[in-house]
Amino acid sequence: MKIRHKKFTASIIGVGLSALAGTAQAVDLHGMAKVGLDFGGDTVYTALFTDGSTRTIKANQGFYIGGGVALVEVAKNIDTEFTLAWKFTSITASNGDITFTRFPLEALVFYKFEKVRLGGGLAYHISPKLSGSGVASGVNTSYDNALGGILQADYRITDKMNVGLRYTSVDYKVGGATAKGNGAGITFSSSF
Repeated sequence: MKIRHKKFTASIIGVGLSALAGTAQAVDLHGMAKVGLDFGGDTVYTALFTDGSTRTIKANQGFYIGGGVALVEVAKNIDTEFTLAWKFTSITASNGDITFTRFPLEALVFYKFEKVRLGGGLAYHISPKLSGSGVASGVNTSYDNALGGILQADYRITDKMNVGLRYTSVDYKVGGATAKGNGAGITFSSSF
């Protein structure tokens, strides 16, 4: 069964709006921003350099930056976050580049303790693409949109700033091939 990203995106937004409307008295709505760095997963590309060395791009690897909204449920210490980010990694050389990009749409729920919050949720990676330029201009692989999951544990620096560790599980598919994007990462988020 193939999930269309427009329908799934609308579903995530609908769930968020329903949660907001149903508990409007008990939540604070904040904008938020986040950045992070993920590691691991299957190798999606290996570049061979003229000196014989190699560099790889892994399916979960990449730096991301994004933003969205945070719903803070005051009475029960629950945070719900809906974010969209741009995630990328690249191999750069003097005669060409290889870049792996995707747009993770995430819906995460956290339970807050005094200095820690624990949670997880869904991630939907939109338009995963491996592309090249220069001598690597023949590299052009567009993966199917991918649904996955996230588990995350954060240290609460303040009520509105968190730093944490996360584990992502997602499979990127193209044709009959699958690249597992399972791996760990570090993240920083701040609401305003």
